[in-house]
Amino acid sequence: MTTIRSVAIGIGHYLPERVVPNEEFAAKLDTSDEWIQSRSGIQRRHFAAEGELTSDLAVKAAQKALDYAGLSGSDIDAIVLATSTPDQTFPSTATKVQHRLGMKGGFAFDIQAVCAGFAFALANADALIVSGQAKRVLVIGAETFSRIMNWEDRTTCVLFGDGAGALILEAQEGTGESSDRGILATDLNSDGEYNDLLYVNGGVSSTQTTGHLVMEGREVFKHAVSKLAATANASLHKAGLTHEDVDWVVPHQANLRIIKSTASKLGVPMEKVVVTVQDHGNTSAASIPLALSVAVEKGMIEKNQLLVAEAIGGGLAWGSVVLRW
Repeated sequence: MTTIRSVAIGIGHYLPERVVPNEEFAAKLDTSDEWIQSRSGIQRRHFAAEGELTSDLAVKAAQKALDYAGLSGSDIDAIVLATSTPDQTFPSTATKVQHRLGMKGGFAFDIQAVCAGFAFALANADALIVSGQAKRVLVIGAETFSRIMNWEDRTTCVLFGDGAGALILEAQEGTGESSDRGILATDLNSDGEYNDLLYVNGGVSSTQTTGHLVMEGREVFKHAVSKLAATANASLHKAGLTHEDVDWVVPHQANLRIIKSTASKLGVPMEKVVVTVQDHGNTSAASIPLALSVAVEKGMIEKNQLLVAEAIGGGLAWGSVVLRW
């Protein structure tokens, strides 16, 4: 019995030109390179230039994914863009990307699930493809978190960076077995009880300001490891697979300690975990596609290998995707 699978056919990423090493923070705040690395594993991150928007990053990553697939914007049926730092309150940043890619038909929309945004976007894109509403979907994670930082809070401002990653999914026939290429399973979760652990203290209807990021780091850490391992195992179970089948874990790149602890809880050695947090910092919804694109570019990930992507962010919202490359 055949089934429709959402198969990855294009990948790309973009990082702003400005690289910000830890030493730049040490010169301004009561912190040091050693302090930042010991708590996060981060050595450097990229910041968008003045006037460089989230849509600018998204377009550049998307164009690389299109080039990889040998496609143009007119070949895409839908765009799902995950971001917590949109260009405007409305319309969606995705529609701006749609226009700049020369995509005249189809539809485009944003998804907001903070750091878990790309997992939510992939799940929605997969649903669009499986239901027959779209044949090719461009899924993007793009962020300019440098625009919502409190530069006097050394516990948060050193952790985040800007960037974008894009993945193109295409409807292809599969057998319905776990050996198929494409998305095999997804798992999405949220619990608004934990809103105050990670949020931005501004908003259109509350303060009429953008606000700054606020995070209870220790509490987020406690939730992150258990919830990330649980959602990854849930997706694997839905796909009829186990941790032993996993070739690569592509985690949300928030904190090296979280990445290592989650891998240990999953029973996956660090040799099978894609790690880019040292170079990018936490790029929220962009971190999974960024890490995936870098790994593909380096030749680490090969065709037919099994990947598990998992992420957690404000909300709290968390989720995972099992994908055979």
